[in-house]
Amino acid sequence: MDHRNLEDHLGEFGIVDRAIHESQEEVRRELSWDVIASHRERLMRLVRRRLPNAQDAEDCVQEAMLRAAAHGNLDRERIGPFLTTVALRLCVDHYRELERRRRLLRRAADVGTAETPDEGVCDQDFGRWLLGQVHLLRGRERQVVLARAHGISTLEFARMHQISVKAAEGAFTRGRARLRLVCAKALDGAAA
Repeated sequence: MDHRNLEDHLGEFGIVDRAIHESQEEVRRELSWDVIASHRERLMRLVRRRLPNAQDAEDCVQEAMLRAAAHGNLDRERIGPFLTTVALRLCVDHYRELERRRRLLRRAADVGTAETPDEGVCDQDFGRWLLGQVHLLRGRERQVVLARAHGISTLEFARMHQISVKAAEGAFTRGRARLRLVCAKALDGAAA
């Protein structure tokens, strides 16, 4: 049996077609990786300008190249723009992650700060002074601010006085704004 007859015989069972298809697929993968790898230096220059850390830039470029390689049927002419877009988006993701971590650390640091005794005494004294200024407020504003100072929620206050929650919240907001103005005037007078 010669080579041609063997191919015909194996072709009946689909063995030759599958082997040819697999070898073509392997050649296509090798070609695409070569094309992808040829963009590495350009991507490194692009990413290095945006990320200060060389290791982060390398990680970003490698991730972009892996995503391109994993993209099964990416057109050869579009590999360059695809890699550029992915690399730039990975840079943005890197900065988003840094910002998220920075905010988390700031929140965690704020929770753990201990108040010094003199800060606590000053805060209590300021609270007493501010509560004394409530008499400057008008009717409903004074009532709702005093209720909140005694631990009564705006919802409970609205139920007790048979008014809408919106009206109670509005009175509280106006009262708080007026107290803020009184406080600002007092601090300006103390600074002068």
